[in-house]
Amino acid sequence: MFSPSLWLALGLVTVVAAQKSGSFVQAGNTQVSAMMMFLGNTEKVYILDKAEGNAAQINGHSAWGAVWDFNTHQTQLMDVLTNTFCASGMHLPNGSYVTFGGNGAIGPGGNIGSVKNNAGSGAYDATYQDYDGTKAIRILNPCTDGDDFSSSQCQWFDNATILSMQKQRWYSAAEALADGTIAIIGGFVNGGYVNRNIPNTDPAYEGGAAEPTYEFYPSRGDATVMQFMITTSGLNSYAHTYLMPSGKMFIQANISTILWDPDTNAETALPNMPGNVARVYPASGAVAMLPLTPANNWTTTILFCGGSDMPDEYWGNYSYPNYNTWTYPASTDCQRITPEPQDGSSPVYVQDDDMLQGRTMGQFIILPDGTLLVVNGALNGTAGYATATGQTSSYARMPYGMSLASGPVETPAIYNPNLPSGSRWSNAGLESSTIPRLYHSSAILLPDASVLIAGSNPNVDVNTSTIFPTTYQAEIFYPPYFSASVRPKPTGMPAQLTYGGSYFNITVPSTSYTGQTNAAAANTTVVLARGGFTTHAMNMGQRFLQLNNTYTVNNDGSYMLHVSQVPPNANLLTPGPCLMFVVINGIPSNGTMVVVGSGQIETQQLNSVSDLPPSAQDAAAQGSGQSNNQASSGSSSKTGTIVGAVVGVVVAIGILGALFGVYAARRRRAASRQHPSASYAMGATRAGFGASGAASLSRHNDDARNSNSSAFVPLQQDSPSMTWNASTVSLQSPYRDNYEGQPHYDPYNSDAIGRNSSGQRL
Repeated sequence: MFSPSLWLALGLVTVVAAQKSGSFVQAGNTQVSAMMMFLGNTEKVYILDKAEGNAAQINGHSAWGAVWDFNTHQTQLMDVLTNTFCASGMHLPNGSYVTFGGNGAIGPGGNIGSVKNNAGSGAYDATYQDYDGTKAIRILNPCTDGDDFSSSQCQWFDNATILSMQKQRWYSAAEALADGTIAIIGGFVNGGYVNRNIPNTDPAYEGGAAEPTYEFYPSRGDATVMQFMITTSGLNSYAHTYLMPSGKMFIQANISTILWDPDTNAETALPNMPGNVARVYPASGAVAMLPLTPANNWTTTILFCGGSDMPDEYWGNYSYPNYNTWTYPASTDCQRITPEPQDGSSPVYVQDDDMLQGRTMGQFIILPDGTLLVVNGALNGTAGYATATGQTSSYARMPYGMSLASGPVETPAIYNPNLPSGSRWSNAGLESSTIPRLYHSSAILLPDASVLIAGSNPNVDVNTSTIFPTTYQAEIFYPPYFSASVRPKPTGMPAQLTYGGSYFNITVPSTSYTGQTNAAAANTTVVLARGGFTTHAMNMGQRFLQLNNTYTVNNDGSYMLHVSQVPPNANLLTPGPCLMFVVINGIPSNGTMVVVGSGQIETQQLNSVSDLPPSAQDAAAQGSGQSNNQASSGSSSKTGTIVGAVVGVVVAIGILGALFGVYAARRRRAASRQHPSASYAMGATRAGFGASGAASLSRHNDDARNSNSSAFVPLQQDSPSMTWNASTVSLQSPYRDNYEGQPHYDPYNSDAIGRNSSGQRL
């Protein structure tokens, strides 16, 4: 729970500071280093760190969870039970978020926790008071200031004896499916720098240190080996995953690429990454799906930029790289691929414009104008940290502390996918940050269309004196469209969207723009932006989808947008939360939080697409927008507590359960020019979709570890032989789980969960 005395009275001047386009503005202290972030609603950004010695304390121990307020830039601590180090995460259909896995319990200096399990890994640590997080499933229901944050409904549910994965996973991938189920793929069990031993005689399991399987939340059965995780052994942590229109999943790791069928486990090989440039962790290139728009018939194209083309032998093993990575330049290369071309051609990587600078750990944020912002990262090296390399024998000789990267790239850049080849990248008018953002940095789109940037911590434990220290200062970056003197102020945005179905109307008042109304209306788009779960230069689940629309211009200068629902294919945009923006001539409104789909983990209803009325103009109509110099510090949209049911999961029974009982008493950032906007042609027909509402797109078809990992601690995890039993779930019960005749568990029922036999809360 929140500690009542932990509000920080800082950042208030920053909140009302002028929002200069292309600038970075300090945005408060996050109190925990922001390894992971997600936007919970239009008020709150949730932050997770690894368990480490942060000065901020909650319930008698260092905190590694927090929530940052969009309006005040204050941070409040949250209690988290298990070690979230390098977890994965994803949205749920009702707007909640879930995180998967992490590291074993650790104590000061990253040492194994004081209480060990039978495999010798950390089950609990008495100093940091963290439990083993390798199998944890944690759920958070975002709340607002109107809610009681002390309530269990607003806290992390984190109890691995009740809710857990079948397998231990550290650096796993997570991707939502059309019904809201989440595929959880691969990861380390024991690990460190890269997911392999040398020599690599056991590419599947690496003597118990690698996890080559996938499973689902909620469970669809036993965890199953994915051959791709074996093929890509070594460089397959945080694999890049994108659900395709067919329901298959695009997966890229190492230099390999496939389409994977989650229903059958069938793999279809796609071309290898050109130039042998690795994009996954720890090469950590910037990767994103390009905007899905009516103009491109919502075609899925993935963009890969940066990373590293280090030779295979340089990557080393679990312990550390063989090479002094900080001397190796990051790649500038960019490649596009359309995994399921609508013309039936074979997928192929296509060379795109090189980045302006090489980057490792660069991160793409898709902006509401349809451009892609890249922030953070370094000119040389890779992600990760270590106390040695194959060329540097000791920490005392490491030139950048534990960091395996050098040359922070502090100037962002913007990629415009709609400009001609050779002119897509620009950093004109963009200021530089003064804060290096390297390993364990994160960034997320905010409701006012600015970008929150936080974190950086290439250190095993908190270190505020090293060259690249543990970083708590947050920044907000204001993209070029903040040079606009007038921003749209639409009304009538819905709270929930369906797949197909009747169109809805949005009113744009004349005060939302200047100039001729006909021109403004013809250059207005309605877009859905999902920022995703951000960690390790990735935004898991990030997507941008433009809705089809027409318009009717009124003689008073206002106009009405007639907007189609989400295209009737839940694979394009899986059910869950998004920000809806109205964008006029490339200038976005504040975002409104909406939920796409039913709010449940279930097969989503697909409806026929309603024809839109033809656009109607009025040559005399004019806008009346006036300059407003006051900072728009918050979205006018508010959301209440997200309610709805998501299914429960998997129950963990075993040694960790005993520890919960034993320790039951503990706890609790001036554009010189305006970037071209992504305005697209609008139409009144069901482009790409049939009258039935179905997409016209076709369906495509235990040995001991060999490496010394002491340079990258903590590394030892539980034994893969430990048995954790899957549960059977009831799809009708909110967050409930049946396990072998045991009672239902509801993580948000404060009267039923987290109590031991004497009624004491765990």
